[in-house]
Amino acid sequence: MTESYVKKLSTILLDAVTDKDPLVQEQVCSALCALGESQPEEALSAWEEHLQQHGKLAHPYRTMILRAMEVVVSSHISELDKDMARAIILLASSEMTKVKELVCDWQQAASNVLVAVGKRFIGRVMEEMLSKFQPGVLPHYFVVQTLANLSVSNVFGMVPFLTSILNTMLPMLGMAKHDTMRVVFCCALQHFSESTLEYLANLDQAPDPTVRKDAFATDIFSAYHILFHQWLQSREAKLRLAVVEALGPMSHLLPSEKLEEQLPKLLPGVLALYKKHAETFHVSKSLGQILEAAVSVGSRTLEVQLDSLLAALHAQICVPVESSSPLVMSNQKEVLRCFTVLACRSPDRLLAFLLPKLDTNNERTRVGTLQVLRHVINSAAAQMEVKKPFILSSMRLPLLDTNSKVKRAVVQVISAMAHHGYLEQPGGEAMIEYIVQQCALPPETERPGPGSEDPTADSVRAVSVSTLYLVSTTVDRMSAVLWPYLLEFLTPLRFTGALTPLCKSLVHLAQKRREAGADALLIQYDDSKGTLPSPYAITTRLLAVCSNPYLGDGRGAASLRLLNVLHRDIHPLLHQRWATTIPLLLDYLDEYTEETLSQKEWEEKLLMFLRDTLTVVPDNTWICQLSLEMCKQLSCYSEAPQEKNFLYKCIGTTLGATSRKEVVRERLQELLETARYQEEAEREGLARCFGICAISHLDDTLAQLEDFVRSDVFRKSIGIFNIFKDRSENEVDKVKSALILCYGHVAAQAPRELVLAKVESDILRNVFQCFHTKVLGIKVETKDPALKLCLVQSVCMASQAICSSAQASSFHFSRKAELVAQMMEFIKAEPPDSLRTPIRKKAMLACTYLVPLEPALEEQARSDMIHGCLHSVMAVVPGPEGEDGDQESLYLDTTHALEDLLTSLLRRNMTPQGLQIMVEHLSPWIKSPRGHERVRALGLSACLLRFFLEHLHISIIAKRLPPDQLISLLLTMFESLGDPDKNCSRAATVMINSLLKERGNMLLEKVPEIVSVLRSKLQETREEHILQAAQHSVYLLASQHRAAVVSSLLGSPLPFDSHTCTLWRALAVEPSLTAQVLGLLLERMSRDVPFKESRAFLLSSSPNRVATLLPLAATCALREVVLAPASGPAVLELYPQLFVALLLRVSCTVGVQLPRTLQAKERRSASSALDPRTFEPCSSAVDALQAVLLRGGNEDVVQRMELEGGWELLRTSAGHEEGVTRLASAMAKFAGPRLPLVMKALVCTQSSVYEIQRVTSTAFLAELLNSNVVNDLMLLESLLNNLVARQKDTCAGVRRLVLRGLANIASSSPDKVRAHGPQLLTAMIGGLDDGDDRHSLVALEAMAGLARLLGLVEPQDLRPVLLHVAIRIRPFFDSDKMEFRSASICLFGHLNKACHGDCEDVFLEQVVGGLAPLLLHLQDPQAPVAGACRFALRMCGPNLECEELAAAFQKHLQEGQGLHFGEFLNTTCKHLMHHFPDLLGRLVSTSLFYFKSSWEDVRAAAPMLTGFLVLHVEPEHRPQVDLEQLTAALQLLLQDPAPAVRMKAAETLGRLVKFA
Repeated sequence: MTESYVKKLSTILLDAVTDKDPLVQEQVCSALCALGESQPEEALSAWEEHLQQHGKLAHPYRTMILRAMEVVVSSHISELDKDMARAIILLASSEMTKVKELVCDWQQAASNVLVAVGKRFIGRVMEEMLSKFQPGVLPHYFVVQTLANLSVSNVFGMVPFLTSILNTMLPMLGMAKHDTMRVVFCCALQHFSESTLEYLANLDQAPDPTVRKDAFATDIFSAYHILFHQWLQSREAKLRLAVVEALGPMSHLLPSEKLEEQLPKLLPGVLALYKKHAETFHVSKSLGQILEAAVSVGSRTLEVQLDSLLAALHAQICVPVESSSPLVMSNQKEVLRCFTVLACRSPDRLLAFLLPKLDTNNERTRVGTLQVLRHVINSAAAQMEVKKPFILSSMRLPLLDTNSKVKRAVVQVISAMAHHGYLEQPGGEAMIEYIVQQCALPPETERPGPGSEDPTADSVRAVSVSTLYLVSTTVDRMSAVLWPYLLEFLTPLRFTGALTPLCKSLVHLAQKRREAGADALLIQYDDSKGTLPSPYAITTRLLAVCSNPYLGDGRGAASLRLLNVLHRDIHPLLHQRWATTIPLLLDYLDEYTEETLSQKEWEEKLLMFLRDTLTVVPDNTWICQLSLEMCKQLSCYSEAPQEKNFLYKCIGTTLGATSRKEVVRERLQELLETARYQEEAEREGLARCFGICAISHLDDTLAQLEDFVRSDVFRKSIGIFNIFKDRSENEVDKVKSALILCYGHVAAQAPRELVLAKVESDILRNVFQCFHTKVLGIKVETKDPALKLCLVQSVCMASQAICSSAQASSFHFSRKAELVAQMMEFIKAEPPDSLRTPIRKKAMLACTYLVPLEPALEEQARSDMIHGCLHSVMAVVPGPEGEDGDQESLYLDTTHALEDLLTSLLRRNMTPQGLQIMVEHLSPWIKSPRGHERVRALGLSACLLRFFLEHLHISIIAKRLPPDQLISLLLTMFESLGDPDKNCSRAATVMINSLLKERGNMLLEKVPEIVSVLRSKLQETREEHILQAAQHSVYLLASQHRAAVVSSLLGSPLPFDSHTCTLWRALAVEPSLTAQVLGLLLERMSRDVPFKESRAFLLSSSPNRVATLLPLAATCALREVVLAPASGPAVLELYPQLFVALLLRVSCTVGVQLPRTLQAKERRSASSALDPRTFEPCSSAVDALQAVLLRGGNEDVVQRMELEGGWELLRTSAGHEEGVTRLASAMAKFAGPRLPLVMKALVCTQSSVYEIQRVTSTAFLAELLNSNVVNDLMLLESLLNNLVARQKDTCAGVRRLVLRGLANIASSSPDKVRAHGPQLLTAMIGGLDDGDDRHSLVALEAMAGLARLLGLVEPQDLRPVLLHVAIRIRPFFDSDKMEFRSASICLFGHLNKACHGDCEDVFLEQVVGGLAPLLLHLQDPQAPVAGACRFALRMCGPNLECEELAAAFQKHLQEGQGLHFGEFLNTTCKHLMHHFPDLLGRLVSTSLFYFKSSWEDVRAAAPMLTGFLVLHVEPEHRPQVDLEQLTAALQLLLQDPAPAVRMKAAETLGRLVKFA
């Protein structure tokens, strides 16, 4: 029986080998291997027999069977008996040599079988192989290949045969005429040689330790002769490569004298192949082996060949490497290995060859040479030790090369040198400097061009930065070399780009030294040669570059960290303070990015840090030295204006901290003499420096400025005879600009109590002295706008300083008029029609600050100022559309400056006369024929009127008129509304509203006419005052005739236009009227049916629903009234009625169409795209409902619905119910106090004749039970009773929602479920049996509800119904509807959960019966079903009373966790069969049912379950399974259309061998 069943399984699987799907074929092979693993002898026998009997089986399938045989033989070689081994050997030999032609896959598979058997039965395999390897007869290709592979797989078994094999093979070499055979002979010789070398290297483990190399030497040499002298000359590249691969290991077996003799021919012969082959890896590998052999025998011939060898190898290393080609990369490694061999043999000759090549200008040559040099420095360190100075000196020219690839190679060589002590030698510092230079490369220069081969990731700078850091941190011997030498690179300008890596390396080195040397200073200036930067230089440099902190890979943070670690060397007192302040600065940088950092705030923090530092070091000498260094370094930042500007501020701050006035004067004088006045940034920086310095040294700062103005340096520059000699006129103006700006900043920064005494006598006097130029006593007007701008800025700053002083009110500013006149002169000089500079803006700003100061301006001066400024701004011609943003911004700023100036002037004269003066000045511009001038003038007028405007209250008393004249007068007044003269139309509005207020009670019959006239007038005009008047008129009419007004407005065409909407909103002005209007609209909504049914076509199967007009109009009107903010109180009063009426209106208009007349109108509106909102009945009701909620204060409800898409759901038939549910949820959460009255109103509608309204109200009430608010409001009992009463409703939708509502109690009131348990369970079980429909949605809801309630009811209430429910839901497990599968399985899980600790046997039967379906449905195509299965199985676990199984379910089946189904099923089946082996038959028969499942994944899972059960059950339980039935079913599955199913069937068949 055993043998026949294994054979049967094998036959089934062997027949399935021909499956068309490659993955199935692979699985069939795996199954065959599984059979073989279990019963190797029988399986191999069956496969051997199959191959023998099916001689015509195509070779691809024979190949698969042979591969399976190889696997089984390899893993069970020790169990194979001799007879089976012999049979397999004969079969494989036959398969391998059956056809003479090469069929590689098939014959290779057979050869592999022989090699596998040969690991143990080498003698028998060799016997078979040698029978086909006869002298004088050329053997089959794969016979030779098999012998070669045998020599590799069984070295000790095969080497003893090699002598006889070689004796037989040598004559065959001459017989081999085809390149294919020659290639395989080369391969065999290569492997024979490698095996022999391995055997000889391990003689202590070999079976025959007497074997010597000499035994093979003669034969190998004979073979070598043929290969080298004959076959190597072949034109076939493949053969040449095979030959050269063989020559490498063969060279080690040649006699020493023969090798020496052959080297003069062998080496050139191999080297010649470099020119014949593009892929040279095998050539290089073989060459390396030959060189090793030559060196091992101490060959002298090698010296002669050395030059040609080095030249050829060097040429190979200079070939550009494609990183994507593994063979090229491997070739490089082999070539470098050759260089290592030669370096160890002849280091002098090697260096004599290599180093001169560093002087060449060829990029590839130099890169290749450097690559070799790096390699030999690393791999032949001992031989290179004495050559270090020589190698270092040879790097002189490569260091000057500008090529990126050469630079990278140089950096890599220097890295190798660092590891081997080269940089400690004389000349090593040049290498370090080179690395730092490359770190300083600007990033943009390294971007490769379109055709460049340079990879950006491997840029020179990146490699250098990495190398510097690695050498600093990982090479211990380099610490003494790099410290303090690297400090020398901090201050030179050319190393700026390297600051970040330099600082990082220095920080690491300093920390190491600090750890080693405790409190000692890190920098020993006594030991240096005077090349180290001073503490002042280091501080200045690092602080300056910090001003631009994110530049250069974050140099700000790196510089601060270096300052922190050098605190003792900078000054001994700084340790504690910097330990606190520097980390704060670093944290600040971490919070921001280059884009988000405020430059101004950051610089202020750095200056605060500097001031703090200067406070901690109360040493005048130290501070003076620091200021001197700062002044020295200024010239370094000519190309970095931001850093230079900041350094100026630092100088001002530092000078402010010293008490030595002579030093302050000296430094300021130096700054004035050396400043580059042509650069705006430098002028600004210089001025800021003087301003900051003036905070502490006002007198000295002013004195130094005045001295400079009087000095020869300055006078010489402005003399008439020198104006064209030393400096141009422009240069002179730049000097003046800087000096004027300096005075301005001094005024702005100096202490307020001191500046008032100096502002006129010292500051402004010198400012104007600099500004005015006299030539031969004649005043010359400057043309330089920058000079003007500086003067204006200085005047602004001086004026601001005066205004902000505590004594400003008592200060008499005698130069005020002069300054104002100067500013006005600047403004008038600007072109009136265009705006190019900010001069007029700044000048007006200066005037704004000057106006409040005493004395007041004369009336004429004030008038001239207003006139001049208005003319300067008003007449500017507007730029074209799309004007550049800067220009537009400048204009807006200038306009604001003008507004501020005029307001300032008006503030000085806050009288009607003052306002009149302003109006008179603006009047010509208001009346200007140019539109832009009128617009600007009106804007300014509005701005000024905001200061002054008084509200005038005008009342008009309506005159008494006879009734017959009243309407005539009204109609006449209505006509006057459109009068072009606004005064007339305004008067008409007042008259109309007065008449309506006084006499409106007499106009009932005229209401429709009046409303119609108002609508038409609104359509004719858009004037705001007419709109307001019309609204007031409608309000007055409605307050006296509300029903008539409502009816008239409801008669307006639908959809309402904007004018009608405006009139509706007018009815919301007064709360009591609004409430009455809303009541009327609610009554109109319910007066008519919501829709009528009509058939669009005679043969139409279902009628269309068409909205009725009156309810539709009332709905739209209600929305418009509620949209008015004033309607709030009325909406609150009628909230329940409005909410319920509109909710039910929404429900009965879902899917309802407009009347045909309105449909045509809507289509025309849509095509003209006048109104983006489409008009349809349901949307109008939803919009009205939203408006009521918003006006009722329930914005949160509207927003929640918006976020959840609830409003869109309400509008659709498919989503309406869900929309109502979401609305109820939002109301419960955000509008709880409103619910009692809303619920009361809703309950009254549950007997509606409209089914959809009953569904809507039930859905709303059901969802309320999902919220705890029903408990807070004590609504639970009434809601529950109301829903129970609806259980027998004729509408299935209502019955379903009743069940949902009852189940919702589990969420809102879990503590109340026990009290109502029997009632709730009865309702739910009734729902399970609702109707005859197998897929009743009521039953689905009942299952979902039961799942929620089970854990909350009393156990005694649940126990009687448990079994009934389990049996009732079981058919749903395999429902074709996903929802039913998911709900029933989830409920099954809850049934199990409810039974934990008290599971009766009858229910346990249901658990066991559901186990297989649950396991298989884990592979359900629908995720919710699979999720439900996870839950159900976790709940089943405890009831099965198997801890391991329960633990496995808990571990693998957690929600949200990935599931490896195969692994899980394997574990589950293992525990099931260990603890419940008697369930095998039941589980297998259940899984057989799923073999026919309609879901592919489940169908594939069924045989998996069977397979794993079989895998883990003990063989004695086999009788539980009908093997014939199971095998037949699996065999049938092998024909399944789905490849995945066929794969699993094959896998399971492989496992059935266990029952064999």
